[in-house]
Amino acid sequence: MADSVFRLCDVVLDESIGRSTPDVEHERAVAIFDLIEENCFEPVGHVGGPYKLNISLVDSKLVFAINTEDDKAVATHILSLTPFRRIIKDYFMICESYYEAIRSSTPSQIEAIDMGRRGIHNDGSQTLMDRLSGKIKVDFDTARRLFTLVCVLYWRG
Repeated sequence: MADSVFRLCDVVLDESIGRSTPDVEHERAVAIFDLIEENCFEPVGHVGGPYKLNISLVDSKLVFAINTEDDKAVATHILSLTPFRRIIKDYFMICESYYEAIRSSTPSQIEAIDMGRRGIHNDGSQTLMDRLSGKIKVDFDTARRLFTLVCVLYWRG
């Protein structure tokens, strides 16, 4: 995977994202690390990277500015966050239930909630893949990691 030219080598959150609590900043850093560590990322029609992804927010839209490793512009894609709002809201609600369940529920109850959490996360990942279709090819695991990062951008701690 690390030898592939169709991968991310860096992800940067623009100042437009804003900074948050130390806990949120830590979760963002972990999400970025996980994404860079293992990914398949192929801007459609481009010969190969590796790529740097700069993520920003403009008018409540997610902007993916893609450059090569040596900072040559590749493409910029703008995604409406509207299709993700409900999924992210549901995801946060079930995550709260999950963390609450860890403290007081049986293992089978925790497992059931975790299955629901993973299902919602998968829905968000598939929605992200669908929104990127024709623009950026990503495998499902990369879409999951990218969706995790999108969720952490919403999290206020």
